[in-house]
Amino acid sequence: MARGQSPTVRRRRLAGELRRLREAADLTIDEVGEKLECSASKISRIETGHVGVTPRDARDMLALYGITGDEQEALVQLAREARKRGWWHAYNEVFTGTFVGLEADASSLRAFQALLVPGLLQTERYARAVIRALRPDAEDAEIRRRVAARMARQELLSDNPPPEYWAVMDEAVLRRVVDGPEVMAEQLYRMVAVAEKPNVTIQVVPFGAGAHPGMEGPFLIMGFPEQADPDVVYVDDSTSSGLYLEEPTDVRRYGLMFDHLRAAALKPDDSVELIAEAAGRFAEQAAVPAPVHHLEPRTQ
Repeated sequence: MARGQSPTVRRRRLAGELRRLREAADLTIDEVGEKLECSASKISRIETGHVGVTPRDARDMLALYGITGDEQEALVQLAREARKRGWWHAYNEVFTGTFVGLEADASSLRAFQALLVPGLLQTERYARAVIRALRPDAEDAEIRRRVAARMARQELLSDNPPPEYWAVMDEAVLRRVVDGPEVMAEQLYRMVAVAEKPNVTIQVVPFGAGAHPGMEGPFLIMGFPEQADPDVVYVDDSTSSGLYLEEPTDVRRYGLMFDHLRAAALKPDDSVELIAEAAGRFAEQAAVPAPVHHLEPRTQ
């Protein structure tokens, strides 16, 4: 699916337009609910993108706001497209459609992780160990399903065109042993290989950098190709489905945090070298051969 065409992003775009048009018509949510004989909470959930809107409901709302003709038809068509199912619906027991739908549509992804390898870079064995640790009561079938879903997400980095992916991680990610040295060697060598992709940049914030803005926890900034779709910050929270921040002040704050993290981190080439050295140590401990990678200097 081309960047900018996921149903999740289209639903978000439509929600923003419906909210803007209601406000331009000088109507409150309660007034719209009363005139359309539905609950105000339904209108609120539509405008926040928490639920989809049927083409019929979209047409009724637009007519109430005085929108007719081609403009109305274009937005009703957007409502139809927003109701299509993305590939992630095959894993609807694993994903919240909001996160993976936004991620699938992003043209740029800026990620920070303090403790774990980012999901888009994880190997199958590393992912299985992490998911098992985070969900100790889960059945084996659920673990397999979650691992398969995570592997499916990773195809994003090979899309045509792929998003620009920039991952910054704390050095602790390289040192924390997940499921033994063999798994760690495989995982870190995988990161070295993925870093060779022209759309991927990986940086490591070394322990020597001291305190840094990412110490509060992981986050992901998603940028989109259409100007109508503003950036979204996803703040990971293992106790819930995560927090989505869309206010410009919040997005700017996290963008500034990411810039400071990039500045505190080793340069991309030096970061990959550090990852390769850590992988080599794990490979030596596990007595497994190291893969051969031909690293070319990156142009920034």
